[in-house]
Amino acid sequence: MSGGVLVPRGVAAADVAAGQAQPEVHPGGAVREAFLAAIGGLRLDRAEALHVRACGHLVIFALAAPPILLLVTQARTLRLGRRDWSPGSFAVMAVINRTPDSFFDQGATREFGAALGAVGRAVAAGADIVDIGGVKAGPGDDVDTAEEVRRVVGLVTAVRDRHPDVVISVDTWRAEVGDAVAIAGADLLNDAWGGADPGLAEVAAAHRIGLVCSHAGGLAPRTGPHRPGYADVTAAVLEYVTAEAGRAVAAGVRPDAILIDPAHDFGKNTWHSLEVTRRLDELAGTGWPVLVAVSNKDFIGETLGLGVGERAEGTIAALAISAWLGARVFRVHDVPAARRALTAITELRRGWPD
Repeated sequence: MSGGVLVPRGVAAADVAAGQAQPEVHPGGAVREAFLAAIGGLRLDRAEALHVRACGHLVIFALAAPPILLLVTQARTLRLGRRDWSPGSFAVMAVINRTPDSFFDQGATREFGAALGAVGRAVAAGADIVDIGGVKAGPGDDVDTAEEVRRVVGLVTAVRDRHPDVVISVDTWRAEVGDAVAIAGADLLNDAWGGADPGLAEVAAAHRIGLVCSHAGGLAPRTGPHRPGYADVTAAVLEYVTAEAGRAVAAGVRPDAILIDPAHDFGKNTWHSLEVTRRLDELAGTGWPVLVAVSNKDFIGETLGLGVGERAEGTIAALAISAWLGARVFRVHDVPAARRALTAITELRRGWPD
């Protein structure tokens, strides 16, 4: 079930569509029990009008007497590099870190050759996207812009040459790094820090490449949360990422190349990350493609009482729930396991009503 947009009495739907009037936006939780009486321009008998089982619909209807359904908009097709993903299809994003202190692999792919080899194995195993990072997300040794560029640009160039069809993402919050990797051939800028550098969207727009809009709870890059609190964490995430997506569009980023990411564990404790996962359909209901990066995260480890190397089953459980609730891109360490899980989800969903 997803959220809805109500066009208030006396406001023309055309004005809302043209951006000349503001609708009332109701996230999924606010209209969760409402019932979709009809679609496709049919008259409705009731003003409570939303119950969409498939993820990714946005329903706009008028508060009239009787109300009229004005528009039903399907989830967006995602277009990155040479690849397109229609609603309902899944993409696997492989993690490739050129860092000596990555929380999961502890620097296994820090060297150029090791990283390039890992890309080849990931693509062979079914990765659609490779996400190249040059800076550990968490606290650690300082990595300046020049060092980050040194770590990632050469690898982007080599991957573009060897794997022309794979989508190349770079995990960075810095506009200067984004510009360098875009010139080298990157297709997507994966900003896990919630727009800390507003110039990153301008870079994505200038190069006509994609952008991930995430929620980090207002944290500065590479800092950890200290007793984060939200009245409603999912509502906070929903409001922030959709606003960031809107700002990206205003900056000129292609709408079909924007993803939103709740950013599990970024500015969130374990309960927050679990709650966002339970209600991921509300993010999918915006129509923006949702990326989730749950692989081996601390919220899984704390839930199960397990260390970093023991979280494989928890990762697949969180991934499967996220996929069922409408997530479309999955950032993972274990590409074969993720691909198999998503294939199973695809088969289970066959016949599920759109």
